[in-house]
Amino acid sequence: MEITADQPLIGDAAGPEVMEAVAAAESVLSRRYGAAIRLADPEELDGTGRSVVVRVRVAATPFAMPRTLVVKRYPPAVGDRDPFAHEAVSHQLLTALPVEDRPAPEMLAHDVGKRLVVLEDLGRAPRLAEKLLGADARAAERGLLAWARAMGRLHATTAGREADFDALMRRQGVKCCQDPLASDIGAALARLPDLLATSLGVVTSEAAATAARQSGRRVETSRFRAFSSSTSCPDNNLVTSRGVRFLDFEGGCVRDVVFDAACLRVPFPSCWCAFALPPGMSEAMLAAWRAEVGSVWPELDDDAVLLPRLLDAQLLWVWLSTWRALPRMLDPLTAGAHDIQVPPRSAVLAARWSRLRENAAALGVGEIADHADAVVAGLRGRYGSAAIELPVYWAFRQSN
Repeated sequence: MEITADQPLIGDAAGPEVMEAVAAAESVLSRRYGAAIRLADPEELDGTGRSVVVRVRVAATPFAMPRTLVVKRYPPAVGDRDPFAHEAVSHQLLTALPVEDRPAPEMLAHDVGKRLVVLEDLGRAPRLAEKLLGADARAAERGLLAWARAMGRLHATTAGREADFDALMRRQGVKCCQDPLASDIGAALARLPDLLATSLGVVTSEAAATAARQSGRRVETSRFRAFSSSTSCPDNNLVTSRGVRFLDFEGGCVRDVVFDAACLRVPFPSCWCAFALPPGMSEAMLAAWRAEVGSVWPELDDDAVLLPRLLDAQLLWVWLSTWRALPRMLDPLTAGAHDIQVPPRSAVLAARWSRLRENAAALGVGEIADHADAVVAGLRGRYGSAAIELPVYWAFRQSN
C-alpha cells in the first residue's frame, strides 16, 4: 500500500524514546542524502541498556536503500567514557574497509549532536549465544571457530590503523582514545590483592603481584596492535552466511591483539553468562585465529613468542573479572541473586583461575601458578560445591 503524507508511520505502541530515535534517524538520513526519507514499523531490539536500538523499515526514499535499517541512539555521556563516540568511530573505521573485509554492519549515517548511528540491518541471523545454548554441538563448534577466524581477520585488516582511529576520535571531540578497560585493569592490579585477602583469606605474594604488574606493562606496550570490538559476549556476535559479524562497539578501541586472543582461552571474560568449552575447543579456536593474523605478524606462529604473551593477557582478564565479581558476590543484597539459567559466578571464577594455574604451570611460571592455586582453594573453601565445576555450554551437553 502506498503511504501518504497523513498516514502514521510509527505505531501507537512505540514508546517515546523509540519515536524520538526514529524521528532523529529520519532527520539525519534526509540531511545525509539530500531528500526526505521516511521510516516506519519500529521494532525495539535488545541493547546494552545504554542505548535505544530499533529496527525500522524504509517506507519512502528516492534512492536505492536497504529495505530495513537499525538505529542506535545514546543518552548524554556520563563521566569520562562516551560509548557513543567509540561506537560511531568504530563504525567509521570499519565501514571504510573493503566490503569483503568488513566485519560489522555498514554505517549509513551518524550524527554527533543527536548521538545516533544508522546501520545496515544484518537481519535475523542467529547470535553465537543461540548456537551455544542450542541443541546442535556441530553448529556450536562451527560458530566458535567462525568467531575466532573473524576476530583474526578483524585484527589483520585493521593492523596499522591506530593513527586513523585516534584522528577520528579527536574529530568527535574525545580527548582520550585509550582502551576503556585500561583504568579498570589498573585498579584490579592495585586492589585485587587486598580484596582476595579480606574475602577469601588468600595472600598474594610479592612475586605474584610483581608478575601481574609486569604482565600489565607488557600488554600495554605491545607492538601487536589492531582494532578491537572490546567485548567478547556471544550475544554481540552474529553468525551469518558470510561468517561472524560483530555488533556493539561501545568500547571499540585499538589495543594488543593477544589480549583479545586470550578470550579464546578465557571464554567470554567480559560477561557472566559464560559456561565452559569442551576439551580442545580453545586450542582449535586459537589455531583458527593464528591462521588469520600470521600474514601480518608471522612471529605469532612461534609458541615461544605467543604463549608467554597469551599468559600475560589471560592473567589480566582473570584478575579483572575477579576484581569486578567479588564485591557483588560479597554484598548481602546481591550475593544470593542468581539466574538458574547461568552458572554461579563462583564456578566461573574458579574455572578461570584453574585454567590460569594450568597454563602458568605449563610455562614454568610458578609464582602465577601457585597464586592461582591458592585462589581456587579460597573460592572452594568459601563457596563449596558452587565453585567446584563449571558445566559446558548446553549445545555440547546434548551430544553426550
